[in-house]
Parts: sequence; C-alpha cells; structure tokens
Amino acid sequence: MMATTEAVQAPATAGARRNEKVGNVVSTKMQKTIVVEVEMRKAHAKYKRIVRSTKKFYAHDEQSSARMGDVVRIRETRPLSKLKRWSLEEIVRRSSLGQIEDAAVKTASKPAN
Repeated sequence: MMATTEAVQAPATAGARRNEKVGNVVSTKMQKTIVVEVEMRKAHAKYKRIVRSTKKFYAHDEQSSARMGDVVRIRETRPLSKLKRWSLEEIVRRSSLGQIEDAAVKTASKPAN
C-alpha cells in the first residue's frame, strides 16, 4: 500500500524542480520586470585559468520589490513574454544604495512645518 503513494508523489516533485540562478539586479526601469546579471566562472579547457562570463536574464517581479544592486534568486518559468522566462523567487541581499534612496524619498515626502 505504501509503494503506490510514493509512486504517485515522486513524479510531482520531480516535475516541480526548476532551474535557479543567483545574480545582481542591473535594471528596474520596466514595469514588473527586472534585469538580472548572472556571473558564471568556468575553467578554460586548454589553459585551466578561471574565465568569467556574464549573461543577463529578464525576470518577472510582480510587486516590483527588487531594486538596483540587490542580489536575487530567480527561477525558470513558462514564457511570459518575448524575452521573459524567469520569475523572481527571493531577494537574497538588499543593496546599501537602495536603503539610502528610500531614506531620501521618505525625508523628501514629509510635509514641511
């Protein structure tokens, strides 16, 4: 009896596994979309030296919560537009620049007495 329940649950968890990447937010100028730059390091085939390469991914950010410079985790999803195939999973680390900008906006929006 136990074998049948395990067999049913195994394909569901295997299909739910999606590709994930961690990178820096380089642009938030679009509505509900962020551009994430992911850095990949790989040893050169012949010279064995570490080579750095970067690639940009467009990711869906429903609440527009990510800011420039944040380190975020994105997850592969179905195609949402011509270029968007990723969605924002979580914000790993906030950038210090974003906190300074928020403080400046709050002080500017306070009414003068």
